[in-house]
Amino acid sequence: MKLIHSLYAAIHALMALAFALASLVLVAIAARAGWGAVMHGLDLRAAEAIIEAVGLLAAGVVALQISQTVLEEEVVRDAHISAPTRVRRFLSRFMVVIVVAVAVEALVAIIKARESPALMLHAAMLLGAVGLLMAGWGLFIRLNRYAEELEPEAMEEAKREDSKLK
Repeated sequence: MKLIHSLYAAIHALMALAFALASLVLVAIAARAGWGAVMHGLDLRAAEAIIEAVGLLAAGVVALQISQTVLEEEVVRDAHISAPTRVRRFLSRFMVVIVVAVAVEALVAIIKARESPALMLHAAMLLGAVGLLMAGWGLFIRLNRYAEELEPEAMEEAKREDSKLK
């Protein structure tokens, strides 16, 4: 069983590496797109290209955060996501980057909608999705708090696992 567990840890480490590499590629593409936009002049098209580059950077941050979370939770801590505290912390790390990424995409859509008003519905839906994500996340945290109160030892265990990262 320890061999299988070690195999899972190795697979998680490879997945974390793949996400980190994807993040670096996205950052490089965003930098190239941003630089190209600036080199062609500072106008509305350059602003749109820069905002799209920011969207790519946000996707890069998401990939990097996923990489870090998988590495910390599955390889370093060797934590099993079962306690309410661990679930809340794990999901909250993802939700932060997802909400930011969707909000940046909404900003890109709003800028594009200036030229094509038909895209305004798309931008509004993205902004609505940000609101729904945040409301759902808030409800999850609120309900999860009650579960944490039922298992206070899980919070202490999560704090002890954090010391593995120092």
